[in-house]
Amino acid sequence: MPEKGVLMGRGAALLLITAVELVVFLDLAVVNIALPAIGADLGLDEAGLAWVTNAYLLAFGGFMLVGGRATDLLGPRRVFGAGLAVFTLASAVAGFAPWAWLLIAARALQGLGAAVVVPAQISLLTATFTTPAAHRRAFGVWSAMGASGAAIGTASGGLLTQALGWPSIFLINLPVGVVALVFMRRVLPADPPRLPASPGSRGGLDLPGALTGTAALLLIGYALGALADPGTRLRAWVLLAAGLVLLGVFVAIEARAERPLMPLRLFRIRQVSGSAVVNTLVGAAHVPAFALLSLYLQETQGYRPTESGLAVLPVAAAGLAASRVLIPGLLKRLGARGVLAMGLGLQAVALAWFARLPGEVTYAIDVLPAGLVLGVGMPAAFVGVTVPAVTAVAKADTGIAAGIVNTAQRIGSGLGVTALLLLASTVGSGGAADPRTALIGGLRAGFGGAALLAAVGCLLTLTLLRPNPSPETRAEERDTAGVSG
Repeated sequence: MPEKGVLMGRGAALLLITAVELVVFLDLAVVNIALPAIGADLGLDEAGLAWVTNAYLLAFGGFMLVGGRATDLLGPRRVFGAGLAVFTLASAVAGFAPWAWLLIAARALQGLGAAVVVPAQISLLTATFTTPAAHRRAFGVWSAMGASGAAIGTASGGLLTQALGWPSIFLINLPVGVVALVFMRRVLPADPPRLPASPGSRGGLDLPGALTGTAALLLIGYALGALADPGTRLRAWVLLAAGLVLLGVFVAIEARAERPLMPLRLFRIRQVSGSAVVNTLVGAAHVPAFALLSLYLQETQGYRPTESGLAVLPVAAAGLAASRVLIPGLLKRLGARGVLAMGLGLQAVALAWFARLPGEVTYAIDVLPAGLVLGVGMPAAFVGVTVPAVTAVAKADTGIAAGIVNTAQRIGSGLGVTALLLLASTVGSGGAADPRTALIGGLRAGFGGAALLAAVGCLLTLTLLRPNPSPETRAEERDTAGVSG
């Protein structure tokens, strides 16, 4: 008799997981264009509006390690359902929030749910799609959904706000969340037996590690965002120092813990440590690109916010097409390392193209071709940087491995946005007598910096991520080689 969790087929499981992935990453960007309407309705100034965005980002990055370890300890389907329930409930609260403080709290709760869901998704994909060919296809689609989320969110945020009002950007998550919660037990594989606690151990989650690690990541994430504002820069440096001290305490706790939140032994696996380093650069390069392009189109070309959002929609379309047509075959021929290097290389080319945008652009000639190249490069990098880490560790560690790699991307995103927007502002504020010319020069410098980060990531991929599979992974590959089609 077939297992209940796979009665509806693996295609349904992939659809459910990737639909949730899309809304989780869509919420990183969907709110940006709606901020003026939110501020007008709820009486928020610019500082308050920044927290509508930052609350999600900080919680998303800060709780990722906890989500990853909870996935390994409690089971991916159980944790996926809990995280999705939190995310869906928080989306409803955000959509109906009558007060600013409640909206910000709901955004933080959304980020917590997202941080729990993402590592569980990766573990579920690894458990569901076990043959190499199916694994490549599944991770290709999953990576495209994550990579396209920012572009789709940027485009849909303006349309939804204009047509239905700002609450719709949060309420749109409810149908996806409710349907996924209803069908997940029929679609997703059942959790493996819970890990037994060793004699004399306390078992469960490493609470001291969870508290210090999460606090460190929250402080570092907040400080990175605050560094870009001269008014909060001094406080940001103090908080960054405090976060780094807490991070040191966290590492010391993990070195002694019986069942650590983040086992330090994983960093001895080249695929895990290398993927974390490279994924920091993946986040630092691609996330600021959308902010820089939006500023370029709106501030120098006169695009309205909705037009600017629609201008980046082809990035998402190219990513989705590449995930179906190109990436599975490339994974088979080049391997994850080769696809990651290719993805970062394509991103470097696209960002260097944007760094040469003229003062008066023709969209179809100057913007669209680079956007399409970026759209192919992003999902290639997403899948290429995730697969090596989660396939090089034992099954019991896939959740925390996914948490480590994705936390690195969130930290990289904060570093990249702060550094590249600060670079653009510094270059744009001096030199040229014409403010518009100065602004264009600053934004070009920001794109150039992003291209350099992507190029460095490509080089590090080729040097750090050499094949180093675990014995368990090699055994699994031998077992599945005969049924790979």
